[in-house]
Amino acid sequence: MIPTTLVIGASATERERAIAVAMADDPDSELIKSAILLEGLSDGKPVLLTQDNCIVIRIAAGCLCCSNNMIMRTYLNRLIQQKPQQLFLSLSNHLHLERIKDAISSGGYENVLEFSCLLDLNHTAD
Repeated sequence: MIPTTLVIGASATERERAIAVAMADDPDSELIKSAILLEGLSDGKPVLLTQDNCIVIRIAAGCLCCSNNMIMRTYLNRLIQQKPQQLFLSLSNHLHLERIKDAISSGGYENVLEFSCLLDLNHTAD
């Protein structure tokens, strides 16, 4: 099972930065292959770049369980084929959070992805 972290809120750049920090905090980050699906485009100064141990896919902003559902599934499948050891999904808001959790725990993903953590950037301590 691939542990899957959902990162929600703030701007695309802030979510991207939070993922980079989470990866850097892991002492084994150099050894772990990570896959990242970012909803929303950064401000032109990407923090995360595709490297040997990190696959980054960016998609235009839009609800991943509604208007971008097919896009999300297509890119999730592509990322899963790369056999990552962890997955980060970046979401602009929490409006359909439960539907996203349901999507990654059903429809063929229930034996592949495992929801492990929620990073809510709207509710972090200052």
